[in-house]
Amino acid sequence: MNAPDWRARAANQTRLAFGQALLELGARDGGTVVISADTQDLLGIRPYIESFRDRFVEVGIAEQNAIGIAAGLATTGMHPFVCAYAPFITARSMEQVRNDLAYAHQRVVIGAAASGISLGVAGGTHHALEDIALMRSFPNMSVIVPADVEEAYAATLATQDIDGPVYLRLGGRVEEPPVSDPAQPFRLGRAATLREGNDVAIIACGALVEMAVRASDALRDEGVQARVINMHTIKPFDREVVLKAAAETQRIVTAEEHHLTGGLGGAVAELLALEQPTRMRMIGMPDVFACIGPTPKVRAKYGMSAEAIVAACRELL
Repeated sequence: MNAPDWRARAANQTRLAFGQALLELGARDGGTVVISADTQDLLGIRPYIESFRDRFVEVGIAEQNAIGIAAGLATTGMHPFVCAYAPFITARSMEQVRNDLAYAHQRVVIGAAASGISLGVAGGTHHALEDIALMRSFPNMSVIVPADVEEAYAATLATQDIDGPVYLRLGGRVEEPPVSDPAQPFRLGRAATLREGNDVAIIACGALVEMAVRASDALRDEGVQARVINMHTIKPFDREVVLKAAAETQRIVTAEEHHLTGGLGGAVAELLALEQPTRMRMIGMPDVFACIGPTPKVRAKYGMSAEAIVAACRELL
């Protein structure tokens, strides 16, 4: 069966898959409105603008205004989608996200591109390594971290059924290889198991899912069966899949392109500390600001790689 047209236009980048999904949502729902903070090309939304010009607002580099406008539109029954850079929409407009969206429980979706160090060469101002910690701390907020374009497209469509604010964490101008199963429906708060195994469990999100799969394949060659869990939803969190993995493997490795404080690893550790203490290792960004450079090299420098995941699994074994 031929791949859908949107798949080719997404070019293996979740940020572009989000823009393609907005086209579908715009056609489905007359209440869909897109608000851009100078991101028409970053999120590939020019086709949406051409089709639904009367349901598009460009605010420029003014993320606080973008959130305020979105919240206001949501109160009228519209379904706003904010297109923004992850480092700016979370840090610069954190107060508005907290008060106008989370506290007010407004039905607004934030499409946050250029997360993590996917814009590595742009420098520290354009890195977003604390955004999961910030967003998952807010009551009412859903936090989704797709691993590839199939998941990003499906997750964007699924936000139509979420009654409340959503933070959808997307990549930058870096290719994200396919790793999810297109036949497996996206379910909010339900992780996807990509590899089976009972020796150790690797729980990953976003760009690190593909690396977790590669790590599992490498370990299999050594006779180690490593389970891989794609935790695409950080909030609501799939407690059952984590507790099951801990009980059956007794060893957990988390992997994420985010600071080790407050992200996926923190969420897993919080749960296990209270309900099922389990030996863990955490792969992610250490407590420093990332250097400037090409994304793959910066990831490798700070141990966000398949090789680092394999080493962490070996430590536990």
